[in-house]
Amino acid sequence: MAGNPVEPAEVSRRHYSLATLRSIIATWGERIRFRWELEQKLKDDPHLIDDIGLTRQQFEAEIAKSFWQVSNPL
Repeated sequence: MAGNPVEPAEVSRRHYSLATLRSIIATWGERIRFRWELEQKLKDDPHLIDDIGLTRQQFEAEIAKSFWQVSNPL
């Protein structure tokens, strides 16, 4: 057998620095807050959605996303 065998777990393992992990967690927090604020705006003033140029379907799709999912540019 040529070369050293590589364990599957070693191939898929990623190493992140503490700063990178903090940045990822901060981004997730921003997404949670952003989507929560959008949802509150819909409840408080449904006409605001039209004013910012979104359809109700786009709006609902955005607030339904999980925190790890990237937002579409609004």
